[in-house]
Amino acid sequence: MALVSQSQRTPNESYTFASRPRPVENRSKYREPPSEQTHSNYGNIMYDRRVVRGNTYAQLITPTTAQPDLEAQRQQESRRRAIARKRAREQFRPSTPAALQGRKHIDVQTELYLEELSDIVVASDVECQTDAFLDKPATPLFIPAKSGKDVETQIEEGELFDFDREVQPVLEVLVGKTIEQSLVEVMEEEELACLRAQQRAFEELRNNELAEVLRLQEQERRHSEEKRRRIAQQKEVLKKEKETAEKIAARAYTQQYLADLLPAAFASLRSHGFFYDPVEKDIENNFFPWLMVEVNNSLEKRYAARGLLDAIIHDVTLKRLKMSKELETQ
Repeated sequence: MALVSQSQRTPNESYTFASRPRPVENRSKYREPPSEQTHSNYGNIMYDRRVVRGNTYAQLITPTTAQPDLEAQRQQESRRRAIARKRAREQFRPSTPAALQGRKHIDVQTELYLEELSDIVVASDVECQTDAFLDKPATPLFIPAKSGKDVETQIEEGELFDFDREVQPVLEVLVGKTIEQSLVEVMEEEELACLRAQQRAFEELRNNELAEVLRLQEQERRHSEEKRRRIAQQKEVLKKEKETAEKIAARAYTQQYLADLLPAAFASLRSHGFFYDPVEKDIENNFFPWLMVEVNNSLEKRYAARGLLDAIIHDVTLKRLKMSKELETQ
């Protein structure tokens, strides 16, 4: 049994293969022996000339039954050379310059609708069971039976084929094709040489521009560093000037404040007794108290004597007054 594959569209928008069993015609049920097996020329369809590639409207497909003429072959050869030149130009086309340091090229989708890109090809395996081959019996040697009468004829030289006359157009075509191919190859080599020269000139110009850009970047970096250094120095100078002005102002204010503070402090200390004469201090602390005590004692004694004298005088006065009153009454 064999399978006939048909592509169907599933609801999830993926392709699957549906097969229906059918009998295979003209197939022997026996397996050919290894010595008699015919090797089928299975070729890759990617290299098959019968497979049409590219735009089918621009292809001139010659029927398999018709014999191609020289004009069609020439057109196909010129088309093949044009495709070869196009591929060579695409191969030696100057590529995009390499990305700068710290950058990289990335692929960007420019389609209207984005789609997920994946390197994994979705594949599925489908199996089918075929009938087993049977060993084919040995084929008997075929010997055809002889029929008819043996005859012969005489052919003189030059009657069937004239080499010079028949080969001359073929030779002209070969020489013309060889010269034309050589000229095309020389033109392609010259064109490739020009492209390489342009690419080298472009690379040299790009390298020079890159070196100039690096030089300008380095110069700008040095200028920036010098500018930052000068700004830092100026800030440091301004800071030092400000600190110096603050110190001078603080010194002047301190001197002005301490000009009256020092005498006032000494006067206050002197008034509070922190600065004194030892003799005067000794007199005030030792002699004056003793003197006051002695003076108080002397005054107390004087006051006591005066009080006693006043009492005596008072008693004497009272006695005399009493004696005078008595004398008057007598």
